[in-house]
Amino acid sequence: MIERIQDFYNSLPDELFNDPTVFAAPVYLFIILVEILIVRRKEMDLYLAKDSAASISTALGVIVVGAGSKILAYLWLMWVYKFRLFDFDISIWWYWVVLFFAEDFSFYWHHRFSHHIRVLWAAHVAHHSSQKLNYSVALRQSWVEIYYKYIFWTWLPLVGFHPLHIFLFMSFNAIFQFWPHTQLIKNIGLLEWIFNTPSHHRVHHSSNVVYLDRNHAGILIIWDRMFGTFQKELDEEPCVYGITNNIDSFNPLVIESHEYVNLWKDLKRAKKLSDKLKYIFKPPGWSHDGPDKTSDNMRRLAGLKSVK
Repeated sequence: MIERIQDFYNSLPDELFNDPTVFAAPVYLFIILVEILIVRRKEMDLYLAKDSAASISTALGVIVVGAGSKILAYLWLMWVYKFRLFDFDISIWWYWVVLFFAEDFSFYWHHRFSHHIRVLWAAHVAHHSSQKLNYSVALRQSWVEIYYKYIFWTWLPLVGFHPLHIFLFMSFNAIFQFWPHTQLIKNIGLLEWIFNTPSHHRVHHSSNVVYLDRNHAGILIIWDRMFGTFQKELDEEPCVYGITNNIDSFNPLVIESHEYVNLWKDLKRAKKLSDKLKYIFKPPGWSHDGPDKTSDNMRRLAGLKSVK
């Protein structure tokens, strides 16, 4: 049995495990230390030791379970790749350009659905649970999301993009997403129209009604601008970080599981099967016997809309 497992592991391509995000980890830690030094010198209240420790703990958890999820995803995407519609010549430059846009497009929809379908939000909320925003928060990731998220990228191997190339661009996307998690970088001019920036991502991590469920970009903010989910950061509306019902816990297990517990309680309260299904698939905040606290409804009641 052990020999079979070893043979299977050896049959996997080395590129699957040469993840650029792993090599970026020391750079992440260096940037976090630099940011801590800057905020201490400026006497800014941007870090809390327990909060940062919790974020790093969740990142370590992702490392533990991530290898298994990536292997399963690779097997799935390679199976889909057998039925590809096109055989691309990867030596042609536009293959990589199209893949860049297609991968980032996939991330946008994965991220957007993770905010608008409660069972997906139950996993993704871990990333938003901190009431701080700094570079350590970028490391706070879901232990569950890494098992299902690849579904949103399944169309790429069906078109004809090789799974290993998809994984590579997913890693590039993840590395890029580290840098917007800061309050130290303000507006960066014309690039704000194209890329996901710290200003855009501060909005995304805020619990203000006007900012809820906005700016789902990975690398390119153009998707939010195209599909009506863009909101710029407003001088008159300072960002309040966290979620609408903060958990006030630094326990990684609570961070990763609290919304599943809340979802389970709501499922038990609902008597009708249709209501149980709505709790699973409707946006967070929907209730069968209480006020509609979904982000879209709260924004409607406040008379708010996106600022283009």
